[in-house]
This record gives sequence, structure tokens and C-alpha cells, in this order.
Amino acid sequence: MQSTKPHAALLASPGMGHLFPVLELGKRLISNHGFHVTIFVLNTEASTAKNQLRDSPDSSLLNLVPLPPVDISGKVGPDAHIVTQLVVMMRESLPGLRSTISAMKSRPTVLIVDLFGTEAMAVADEFMMSKFVFIASNAWFLTLTAYFPTIDEMAEDEHIKEQQPLKIPGCKPVRFEDTLEAYLDRNNQMYDEYTRIGREITAADGILVNTFEDLEPTTLRALRDSKKLGKIAKVPVYTIGPTVRQLELPVMGNPVLDWLDMQPTESVIYVSFGSGGTLPAKQMTELAWGLELSQQRFIWVVRPPVENDVSGSFFTVGKISDGTPNYLPEGFLTRTKDRGLIVNAWAPQTLVLSHPAVGGFLSHCGWNSTLESLTNGIPMIVWPLYAEQNMNATMLTEELGMAFRPKASESSGIVEREEIEMMVRKIMVEEEGNRIRNTVKELKQSAHKAMEKGGSSYCSFSQFARECEISLKARAQGA
Repeated sequence: MQSTKPHAALLASPGMGHLFPVLELGKRLISNHGFHVTIFVLNTEASTAKNQLRDSPDSSLLNLVPLPPVDISGKVGPDAHIVTQLVVMMRESLPGLRSTISAMKSRPTVLIVDLFGTEAMAVADEFMMSKFVFIASNAWFLTLTAYFPTIDEMAEDEHIKEQQPLKIPGCKPVRFEDTLEAYLDRNNQMYDEYTRIGREITAADGILVNTFEDLEPTTLRALRDSKKLGKIAKVPVYTIGPTVRQLELPVMGNPVLDWLDMQPTESVIYVSFGSGGTLPAKQMTELAWGLELSQQRFIWVVRPPVENDVSGSFFTVGKISDGTPNYLPEGFLTRTKDRGLIVNAWAPQTLVLSHPAVGGFLSHCGWNSTLESLTNGIPMIVWPLYAEQNMNATMLTEELGMAFRPKASESSGIVEREEIEMMVRKIMVEEEGNRIRNTVKELKQSAHKAMEKGGSSYCSFSQFARECEISLKARAQGA
């Protein structure tokens, strides 16, 4: 007997920033709507995905399928940008995806791909599956990505060569300094890949985006408005956010949580640049001095510096040696041991941000981290490194008013210790910090309401589920 509930297949790109939101989306499809869910991951990501699902109550209902390994060594050069590598990896995985689906006894009826998996929608067409794109970032990023392939060369030259803001109909313009690196060079493969992705997004049956209506009302109107150049999105846009990692189960004896338990309420600033972010050695030294001079309590997730490559540890995480590393000031650990905690490479971020002792977050402002901060009511110091993080930083500071942004020195390009000290003190102990703390707590309440029964994201996600069920019924009747 054929199931009355859709079987959704989700395809996740490599990297925690892509994998975690897809896993959470799969869990919600099961728990909220009773879907059957299969998540396809590249072989290299399988162990990470299994670890994330290990303690989930939905893990028994979620089928995790590793795709055959792919070799891209002959497809991209050694200096290819990480985005280009990701796209090529996903492209090379398509034959394995096709053969895996073909061999399944119960084939999926819906395929949901993330940003770098849009070419897999052709596989969905082959198997007569509904196809959707999941944008794990915000609506402003989606708008830029979907709109960019349609602009003429004159508008592009004004934006890139003349460094003028890129005007998007009905939407906040994108300043040159905030634009995606992918659009800076027409001769780079990354440019071609991103413009292709922008075209393919609007060929889906719908787009899921990890935001909520009250967070980006103007941008969402622009996406959906049929009068804006024939509608930027062209297909239904479902706001389903904030989709964030579920709170991890606390581990007894975790040194980070044990340390936080001993700190006063909202007294600690958490410093982390995400799963892949790294800083140059000089900048790490200045950051250390800034934290020390601020005299505030801190937790700092430290990764070894990689010169001239802020995304150098995207796939692998290094380890710092015992004692004070040579890229931190001599004696730093000793001088700050009573009010600071250095963590090597990884910390249980969801548990840290939900802890009452944490009162601020210095972050690369990747969208996952941003939503985790927002849903816990934690104000931010935003320090964007790559991808759409500059756009995120502008939104958080200028539109939402939930963050401060430090200024780099014009001569060195380094954010100096005095600036960092000022930012940390401002967010933790000064009146301006209290103001944005109140703002982000209001956003937290708005986010929670969006996800509750009857809220905007709850209803939007339910509408998406209904569309999948209607498609399944139509498919059954056609058969």
C-alpha cells in the first residue's frame, strides 16, 4: 500500500554550515508533518551527520545515505576557491545520486537541495519528483542571488568596476563592500557557478528560506511582488525559520559548561568564528590584547591562524599546542586565567549561547550562528570573513540593530586592540549594549512566535507540506 505521506529526499552540501540546517529541516519534516525522510550526504560528511543525529529522537525515522566518494582533483586547480570546490564536488556526486535513487525500493517523491546542489534538480525531473531549494541563509541573500543573473552589464559594471551600490527592485541595495566575492570577476569559474545557481533557483517548484516574516518584511515583499521585474523569485517562497540546531544534551563534566556555571549572569562574551573561520596571526594577537584590555570574562574558541585565507580550515580543524601559542601575546593565558577560557577548535555552541552567563557573542556572523544568537537573545559583535557574511553584518547592525561592528585600521586592515576593547566593553557593560540587548530580546520573542502554532513560519512550513501532499496525490492518480 502506497504511503499517504510524501517521502522527502534532502541533499546536503559539504561543510557544517550547510549540513546542520539540512539535518534540522529533515527532523522537522518528520516531527511536524510525518514525512518519510532520506538525507543524502557526500561520503566525507557521513560521520559528522551520524554524530549529529545520534541523540535525536527522530534519528530512527530518518534514513541517512552516504553517496559514493568523488574525486575532483582533475576537475579543479589546487588554488580553486572553496565555493568552486563545493560546486564541483556536488556536480560529481550526481551520478551516484541518480543510481542510488534508482535502486531504492521506495523512491522519494520530493527532492530538496541546498544552494550548491541545484544541478540535482535535473535528477528530480528524471524521477518525476517535486523539487525545492532550501536557502539556509536569509531572504536578502536569496534576493541578490536570484536577481543577479538578470542584470545587464551596465548595472554590473556600475556595481563592480565603479563600486556603486547594486539596486535590487523593492529591496535594500547591496553596497560594493558587502557584495559576494563570486561576482567580482567575470573570468572566474565561481562567477559562472553563482550566476547559474541564481537561474536554477527560480526553476524550482518553490524556495524554502531560513528566515521569518517579521525579520525581513521588505525583502520578502520584493521577492514575491509580481510587479518587480516579473517577480524576482518567480516561484513560491516559504519562510520556515529560524531553523536552528536543537539544544544539545549537556555532557556531565564538560569543562566549558562547568566554567560557565561559575560565572555571573550575562557576564561572559563568547568568541567564535564558526566551523571554518580563521584569522591572520597579527589579527589574533590584536584580538587577544583587546579581550585582555577589556577586563571582561570571555570564552574564545581558538583555531590556528592561516595567513591570507579566512576560510583555510573549512574541511579540517587544527590543534594548538599546550601553553601560550606563538600567535598570542606572551603570558596571555596566565594573565587571563581567572576570567577567560581558551577552547581548542570546538565548543558546544548551542549550549554556550543558551547559558544564562553569556551576555554577548563576537562572531563571523554566519547565518546559522546569527540565528542561534538571535533565538537566545544574545547581542553580537559582528566580524564578517567571507561568503554573505558582510551582507549579514550590515543587516544586523543597520536594519535590525542587534549588533556592533568594529572598524579596521585603514593603513593595516587590522582591527586593532583598542577598537576591540571598546567594542567588548560597549556590548557587555555600557548603556549602548543594554539598548541592543533589549532589541535582540524582542527579536527572540518574535522568532519564537513565528515558529509556534499559528505563527508565520509554522503556517508557511505547513503550506509547503500541503503542496507536497497535493503533488503526491496527483502523482498517485496519474499512475
